[in-house]
Amino acid sequence: MGASIVEVEVGIEDFALEQTINTIENIEFKAERIVAKKNECLMPYLWAEAPSFDGLDEMLANDETVGEVELVADLEDERLYRMSWVRQVEILFRILVEEDGTVLSAQTTNTEGWHFRILFPTRDELARAYDDCQANGVDLNVKPLYNIDEGRQGRFGLTDGQEDALVDAFERGYYEIPREIDLEGLASEFDISHQALSERFRRGHKSLVENTLIIDARDRDTDS
Repeated sequence: MGASIVEVEVGIEDFALEQTINTIENIEFKAERIVAKKNECLMPYLWAEAPSFDGLDEMLANDETVGEVELVADLEDERLYRMSWVRQVEILFRILVEEDGTVLSAQTTNTEGWHFRILFPTRDELARAYDDCQANGVDLNVKPLYNIDEGRQGRFGLTDGQEDALVDAFERGYYEIPREIDLEGLASEFDISHQALSERFRRGHKSLVENTLIIDARDRDTDS
């Protein structure tokens, strides 16, 4: 079987920053960059957003899942930290490394747990990673998104036509200020009406936001 991208949910008690998340009101974390190596498992850069950062640095310093922590940037309404993690974090990332899993994105919203988007080269490696996590006490909720061997269809929720249109628009300067090409000029290249291209952009932009900025949007849509 071909490569697959899946959405994985992990409870904060099974992963990291449980003490901090349960203490700092309405705090959210989102990974800027994730690194996982054979002998070193890190999520070194993590954005933090909260109504107030009072007590956050002290809480992170005392959080049992954090090894080292460094404040990299303070932008008033959000902060960027570099940190090393321990305990269950090492277990999960060790398993991912052994099964060639690649974490594409990760974030948490207060006590709702961690949400990951992970690429596995094959379904077998995904299955082994899941079994290994269960055996090590890490409870995963896995939701398949799409198989890469089925083509680009589904990447970030985009159809091939939407991805082609968005990429071409970017390359031709549609998103520049001022624009280097207008909607009608792009539409003529695709041999469709500007209304049809506008609708393609709208749907493509919606899918990009849903599948990159809002990782758990599918859950909310299902529950509503």
